Amino acid sequence: MSHSSITALLLLTAGLTACGAKNMTSQPEGELHGSKKTYIIAETNHGIIQSPINILSFEKDGTDRHQVTLNFQDDIKAVENLGHTVQLDFEKGSSIVSDGMRYEFKQMHFHTPSEHLVDGMTFPMEMHIVNYNAPTDENDKPHYLVIAVLFKMGKENKFINEFLNLIPEHENDIVKLEKGNVKLHDLFDDDLSNELKNYYHYLGSLTTPPYTETVNWFVLKHVIEASPSQIQAINKVEGDNSRHIQARYGRHID
Repeated sequence: MSHSSITALLLLTAGLTACGAKNMTSQPEGELHGSKKTYIIAETNHGIIQSPINILSFEKDGTDRHQVTLNFQDDIKAVENLGHTVQLDFEKGSSIVSDGMRYEFKQMHFHTPSEHLVDGMTFPMEMHIVNYNAPTDENDKPHYLVIAVLFKMGKENKFINEFLNLIPEHENDIVKLEKGNVKLHDLFDDDLSNELKNYYHYLGSLTTPPYTETVNWFVLKHVIEASPSQIQAINKVEGDNSRHIQARYGRHID
């Protein structure tokens, strides 16, 4: 194929992508998923440490360089149908410290299918536990520590069953939860602090507008099981809401 033919093909693809993009409305940071784009068009306008990425497991050298300390009360106060995702909100009081920075547990939400890939493999679902460090002045940006949990199809998951039938039917509705009825602890076979000893870590961004590049990502190695019907029920609410993988630009996985 000639150089001019390749150029024409790329311009045509870009035009079709632009025509098919969804109109975006103003939303709080991290609360709106991006419009769908084809993999042939690289997203370079947001920066060069964007997320998600394809994690190559052989690159991790086995050394845990990040000290993580949890002060976790496991108090989930509400479940929300945000249209683009299902979100669970934490009560104030839980925190996590990593590399000298303290973050507050804020919320967790789902992506179907997974956003991160491991060795080129996509998973049917991914959950993000979002922790937040507020800016100290008007010139600073918020910082995030996000724990990503990958799911594969298997047996029913106790944690998901605790809230699945409580997800509001209508977009932007919220259901308050009784304390202790939905517990993140029930997601894992082990304690969360032990789960955080086995991870892939890298520096990246939010996967939703405005794609802020101040995120410490901890992608857990332990892949959790959930039943096909549980995953399908969450997907029915939020749709296919995953951002495609971004270029690595030499970033290290540790």
